[in-house]
Amino acid sequence: MLPPIMVYTYSFTAATPNFRCRNPSLQSIDKYNQTFDSLFNEDYRPTSEQCLLHQKFLSLKECQRCFLRSSLINSTLQTCDDYVFDRTYYKTTLIEEWNMVCDRVSYRSWVQMIFFVGYMVGSILFGILADKYGRRPIMSISFLLMTLSSLLCTFGPQKSLGFWPSYVIFVLARFLIACSTRGISVSGFVLGSEIVGPEKRLLTGIVIEYFFAFGQMILLIFAYFIRTWRTLTWAISLFTYPYLFFYCILPESPRWLISKGRFDEGEQVLRKIAKMNGYEFDTNAFEQLKQEQIEIMSQEKNKEGVKSLFQSKIMTVISINLFFQWLVQNLVFYGVSQNTGSWDFDPYTSFGVSAFVELLGYIVVHSILDRVGRKVPYCTFAIMFSFVSFLILPVQYLMEKDGQNQKIIMNIINGTLKFLASSSYAIIYIYANELFPTNVRNTGMGICSMVARIGAIIGTFSNDNLTRLWIHFPVLLYGCASLIAALLALMFPETLHQPLPQSVADVEQMNFMKLESKKSKRIVTHEDENRYERDEMIRF
Repeated sequence: MLPPIMVYTYSFTAATPNFRCRNPSLQSIDKYNQTFDSLFNEDYRPTSEQCLLHQKFLSLKECQRCFLRSSLINSTLQTCDDYVFDRTYYKTTLIEEWNMVCDRVSYRSWVQMIFFVGYMVGSILFGILADKYGRRPIMSISFLLMTLSSLLCTFGPQKSLGFWPSYVIFVLARFLIACSTRGISVSGFVLGSEIVGPEKRLLTGIVIEYFFAFGQMILLIFAYFIRTWRTLTWAISLFTYPYLFFYCILPESPRWLISKGRFDEGEQVLRKIAKMNGYEFDTNAFEQLKQEQIEIMSQEKNKEGVKSLFQSKIMTVISINLFFQWLVQNLVFYGVSQNTGSWDFDPYTSFGVSAFVELLGYIVVHSILDRVGRKVPYCTFAIMFSFVSFLILPVQYLMEKDGQNQKIIMNIINGTLKFLASSSYAIIYIYANELFPTNVRNTGMGICSMVARIGAIIGTFSNDNLTRLWIHFPVLLYGCASLIAALLALMFPETLHQPLPQSVADVEQMNFMKLESKKSKRIVTHEDENRYERDEMIRF
């Protein structure tokens, strides 16, 4: 639950309330309310003609709240440097404290974009460290880093320090938070999937997604009752304290222990799992698995490392394709999730509805993935997302502008987009985990997560900047990217009911692009059946 809380806290601490330029004639007493707004509009708000003439690349709304007119006769527009903010929903936000609006909106964007750079760094760094030192210690270190950086985020920025020192401290703290979320999310997801058998992998993967949605709902409760940014950040940091003791609870991945040749420790974990679940530990199956792993470890081509992801043509194509899929799905998911301001609700209702729709998407994925596989649902959701996003064009241009019917249909479209984005996002997480071999699974997932942040960065930039041109412009970009990703995903092999691949050789034996020949076609042997049975030893 912690990663989504940390990701989306910024949506409230740096929320952009309605605002306008401060009235020069009422500098000391001006407020954002109907009375003062009317006085401002009468004397200083630019007309639509003036905006069209001087700021034609900005939307009318953006022009009228970022500029002052000199007079009705003189069409010159003046940039304002002081603003008044609507306090209907927020008492104080970082947007107001640091004036991160209009020509300073890039400061807001950079905080979130650097946050996703932290995602990139944390994904590859903690992914490699988790493959080298284990899932359990890296998760524990990540929890500690998250707690410390959350406190720095809360108490580091101070008005007495001025803008730049406070801004740098806040950005650095958010960067470290992002790094820690990757150590928790990627390692936790891999650990969960490696500790169960094939029949339980979907449940393990989707439960993690459920808690991603639950984390957003918990954040919503905090944000609804705490409407000042510093107090909210401090309250969220307190929420991390219990996780510091997770090291005493978490087991190490038995698959990772076996892949490292630590067979006694792996056997101990497996025996404990079997005992807790009422199963008898199969010593003969474990010995066979042990001998297989010794043989794999003796082969130079199966040594772990990033190079293993590009060891063969098939593995290279799968890896690069997965990297692209993650980039697109993060572009789509975070782009849509951070754009709830386009919904026709108050910010808290919009965020709550978005989280509920996301949870609904995970429930649907959970119910169908073990029936029809991974590839067909993933491609279907991605294509449907593209189709629904393109519906925005006729709705905006053929229906009455800002009419009730248009608002209702746009809310339906926004909800559908969030549902489809959440569903495809959940599937690619599970799908990628089942395509990477064990000895580089955490590394592969880490690189996927790292590359994915490029998509999240593009989504953040689009939401903050392209919406100034047209609020629905970013969604059309997401739709085009989703369609391309769906077409490329058609080449993936299906992984339904298949044991997790232990090596690159196992991946190569999958039905890649359905291109089978007498030479490459995989024949299910007695050894394959034994491996599947040994895989079933590890179950909850």
